[in-house]
Amino acid sequence: MQQEVLATVKASTPRRWTGVGMLGVVGALVVYVAVAAPPEPAWQVFLLVVGIAAFWLAHRMWHATSDWIELTDTELRTGAGQVIALVQDIEGVERGAFAFKPSNGFLVKTRSKGANSWAPGLWWRLGHRIGIGGMTAAAETKFMSEILSVMIADRS
Repeated sequence: MQQEVLATVKASTPRRWTGVGMLGVVGALVVYVAVAAPPEPAWQVFLLVVGIAAFWLAHRMWHATSDWIELTDTELRTGAGQVIALVQDIEGVERGAFAFKPSNGFLVKTRSKGANSWAPGLWWRLGHRIGIGGMTAAAETKFMSEILSVMIADRS
């Protein structure tokens, strides 16, 4: 049985290309500096590790941002079907300027702790907190956060 999707959040294409491209450029520059003008061996190893980490992060971000987030009556999930949080488990939504949240996004607090998880540019989870946003459009995340707020208020 398919549930009706109330809201969807996707990574915007220009931000996706820009973010991944910038990480790729940083990785390329750092590796270039490590190879073209080698500093002390310890620093050269450090630069190579940082460059490879930037390429790895760009790869992870590219694949993570190809997915999307859906809100249904019962759950917050990815387009691939991974459940991020159950709506009945959500305590609150924070959208304020001083909330520890992703860019163009919002923070969700849950009652139960979940496994730490991270999809760079789309969402992350640390214990009771879930951050939705990053490379997403502000209008989509605001719409989703307001629907979630109304759902929580109706439940109370």
